[in-house]
Amino acid sequence: MSVDSILVLGVNHKTAPVEVREQLAFTSDPERPFRKLREIPGCSEFCFLSTCNRVEVIFTSPHQMETIRSIKKFLFATSNIKEDDIDNFIYLHRGADAITHLYRVAASLDSMVVGEPQILGQLKDAYRNSADRECTGVILNRLLHKAFSVAKRIRTETNIGSSAVSISYAAVELAKKIFGNLEGKKVLLVGAGEMAELAAEHLVNQGISEVIVANRTLERAVNLAKRFNGKAVGLAELHAQMELVDILVSSTGASGLILHQEDVKPIMKQRKNRPLFLIDIAVPRDLDPKLNDLDNVYLYDVDDLSQVVEVNKAEREQEALRAERIVTEETLKFLQWIEDMQLTPTIAAMRRKADTIAQAELAKTLSHCSNLTARDIKSIEKMAGSILNKILHDPILFLKEGHNHEDKQLKLDFTRKIFGLDLEHEKEE
Repeated sequence: MSVDSILVLGVNHKTAPVEVREQLAFTSDPERPFRKLREIPGCSEFCFLSTCNRVEVIFTSPHQMETIRSIKKFLFATSNIKEDDIDNFIYLHRGADAITHLYRVAASLDSMVVGEPQILGQLKDAYRNSADRECTGVILNRLLHKAFSVAKRIRTETNIGSSAVSISYAAVELAKKIFGNLEGKKVLLVGAGEMAELAAEHLVNQGISEVIVANRTLERAVNLAKRFNGKAVGLAELHAQMELVDILVSSTGASGLILHQEDVKPIMKQRKNRPLFLIDIAVPRDLDPKLNDLDNVYLYDVDDLSQVVEVNKAEREQEALRAERIVTEETLKFLQWIEDMQLTPTIAAMRRKADTIAQAELAKTLSHCSNLTARDIKSIEKMAGSILNKILHDPILFLKEGHNHEDKQLKLDFTRKIFGLDLEHEKEE
């Protein structure tokens, strides 16, 4: 199998807006992707990956053009995107580019937030789902396992995941600095916006014990609270809830401040001055800047968090450069493995043909030499084997040496023609 038979076709947050990506959701019937992809001619092996930011099919195919057209049709089958517009949203990687792309995805170098750890788990789940249904084979099993080890190597050898590069994640990192450990802490979300939701996700991942959502519209508060097994309250209960929580994340659409210094002073007395961490990610601001003057109250707004993010982005970009070098190195290793797989059948066929000729000529010669001893015959056979190995040594060396994939493929075709290996194959058929 040639390396160019490995392909990745899909859409992600860079190529398609959310209104396109959401039409490619495959949640209603989880078996459908596997059923449909199996039916596509030429789709020899495949792994199907679907997240909120990307939908990809990693596959191998000897008949690429028809297979590619069929996979495009499958991905957009339930969307209202016109066929002529599909190419505006997709990407197609082939061969070395496909391998590099997959390694970058696994290592979170292709994510919206570089260095986030979720994508590796999602890719592992996608592989497990595909492998369990026997959709993967020798090539993709090896490729996906290598992608996981590349991601692990990048995590070990770089600090790509150590710095917060999103507002919500930066807030969580600051909370950890204040409390040390977030396990058992309680968080109150004021407003049910996307930023508060992201912050809650990060907080829950760090071991937060309870999420309370306060919102002007109780129905939205209930829906968001369900996601985190929390509870919903009305905005009128805000002050009462602040006596119980450790962290407050505010992201309402209010036109002015919703919480003033004089509101929080009596609350801190009720709390016996237990630390209260306030994150204001609303624009315009929800929380009174004077709250920072109160003892044991720690208030951070969007600008404070943005400064943390900008410093960390610069650090992470340096780490990303190191990660890209690892991806390049590991891609070359996989290409070498593919090339070795291609060489093995050719070298075996060369040896088989040479050995067949040698054995036939040996038998012919020995049939005319009736006075030879067993020892003489053994010596002649050994000599014939030695001649065979020495004749094949340089052609095999010629095959194995090569500066690039195209050079090696040319040598492979040339050698098969010189030795008449494809003619032998045609005769067998």
